[in-house]
Amino acid sequence: MDKPTLYMETTIPSYLLAEPSRDLVAAARQQITRTWWHRHGPRFAIFVSEVVLEEAQEGNRQAARKRREFLDQFRVLEVTSEAEELTQLYVDSSVVPAPYQRDAAHLALATLYEIQFLCTWNLRHLANAFALKRFHQVNEKQGLFVPQVCTPEQLLGE
Repeated sequence: MDKPTLYMETTIPSYLLAEPSRDLVAAARQQITRTWWHRHGPRFAIFVSEVVLEEAQEGNRQAARKRREFLDQFRVLEVTSEAEELTQLYVDSSVVPAPYQRDAAHLALATLYEIQFLCTWNLRHLANAFALKRFHQVNEKQGLFVPQVCTPEQLLGE
């Protein structure tokens, strides 16, 4: 049986590889991410994108290098003109606010490559009930595949 496909958004390696946080919520997310990764990560065919690689390069140089080395093991999805158009549709349809176009790109790539799960800790623009409702509406209207957007915590089950 083929493994389920998973698009790993940038927040996942960020939480997985970061130094332990003093912030209780961030520390809990780090632990959940590590638990998910070690117990269930191998069950998935994992993909990242050029957008993930760009985002992972930002911030602290040492942390960015660590993220990039980790991400080198995964297949990279190309940002096509079709993905750029769908990204813009998500922004124009208020799925994701314009200043956060990269978040819309994650949705577009998971959609167009028909990746089953988009795993993220971005609760503001991606794993957000209101954004997801608009995302589903746009994809259904366009006749597009709808990936399941979720956190690592939601993927801890069997």
